[in-house]
Amino acid sequence: LVVAKDDPTHQALSAQFAGRKTRKIYHTIVCGHLPQSRGTVKVPIGRHPVHRKKMAVVKNGRDAETGYHIIEELKEAAFTEAKPHTGRTHQIRVHFQHIGCPVVGDPVYGGRSARLLTDATGYKAPRQLLHAQSLTFTHPQSGSLTTVEAPLPNDFLDALEFLRIR
Repeated sequence: LVVAKDDPTHQALSAQFAGRKTRKIYHTIVCGHLPQSRGTVKVPIGRHPVHRKKMAVVKNGRDAETGYHIIEELKEAAFTEAKPHTGRTHQIRVHFQHIGCPVVGDPVYGGRSARLLTDATGYKAPRQLLHAQSLTFTHPQSGSLTTVEAPLPNDFLDALEFLRIR
């Protein structure tokens, strides 16, 4: 979360987000095994044709691209870094669901995979395990590149410990 104290700063930050000049990195735990250790999901996203509160991969959606790589293989899951190159609503969640590996604990896009993970490992997530790891932007006043990082929360660390292959 970035907060601007005045309107010119807000406008400058908004322009960076709109112009895709920021860099966002997320950490997540996804269900199952990803098709490759590193990859890019590049499929359009739009409103789900039936469930209007959900997003989905749709033919006439807006372009969306998410890069990812596996940080660590887990029991029936993977600890993954995701880098959205576009900023669509629910983009990371929809893209991982699309490739068959939804975010662990995602009540909207997790579905059957989440149940299979719980059945196979005994782990039931308290929430969706998607974490905004870092945000890099150009500071509006100084012009310097600024990175803000957030450590993994305890429940995320607990999930990693539970799902680690020993």
